[in-house]
Amino acid sequence: MELEQAVEYFSILGGIGKNIELDYFDDVFSMVESNFVQNFSKFQALVSPSYLLESPYREILMAVARGDGKLYSVLRKAKVSEALGEKIVQELVDLNVLKVEASRESPLRSHPKHKLKKEQRSYRVQDKLRFVQPFMRFWFGFVTYYKKDLALGKGDAFLKNFEKHYERLRSLVYEQLCDALLIQHYAEHNTIVDSGSFWNIHSEFDILAVSQDKKVILGECKYKDRKVCKNELTKLKAKAEESGINVDVYALFSKSGFSNELLQTQDNDLLLFDLNDLEHLL
Repeated sequence: MELEQAVEYFSILGGIGKNIELDYFDDVFSMVESNFVQNFSKFQALVSPSYLLESPYREILMAVARGDGKLYSVLRKAKVSEALGEKIVQELVDLNVLKVEASRESPLRSHPKHKLKKEQRSYRVQDKLRFVQPFMRFWFGFVTYYKKDLALGKGDAFLKNFEKHYERLRSLVYEQLCDALLIQHYAEHNTIVDSGSFWNIHSEFDILAVSQDKKVILGECKYKDRKVCKNELTKLKAKAEESGINVDVYALFSKSGFSNELLQTQDNDLLLFDLNDLEHLL
């Protein structure tokens, strides 16, 4: 299996184990139709415990899968009170269905008397919720909404929605692989001590890592069928400045490589990784 296909399959099937027979195809859309339209009940049985398919667990998991994962945004979207929602989220973490990615954002109020701008007063620093298994994210992000149709063998609406929004599935898995690749890249000479995605009131970043010698590495990941141009680096630098992040090294990750202009850039503070570099993780 080619590396690109492996990433795509993992973004859907990751975590289901080896105890189920799968129909493999060269393209991911045929695979999804064969396995999730024609064999819906077989895959629904993999969602465990089964009560996750019922309210209010279902609504919370759908909100995580279909949104940005911010804790209180999820509970609001799921129409669950914070008290009940926090209890359910903790249960889902204990079940190893979800994990919490802690916010690294500093509070806007530096001391009790610090006055905030009007538009900042309702802002809340939030942790993010992530699925442990890509399969569960796929199920609650794409399958659950169409379960009545799929149970009857009707897959047109499901497949149309999947084709339209599949990009977000691949992108998150690719970001996680790129984060692991960056850690490996620095392992021999300057260990990464903190990494992952980063978000604050101003913006969101795919990767923000800090090395042992306090260097800040800011990363952008593009899983697109076109080369990344220098304009992407310019936009990333502008976002960093707006967010008040002092960056030592920029890292760009691209499925389809880079423009000649970017490849010829002689900056010591720039790292470029393409899809083939992921082979170092194997």
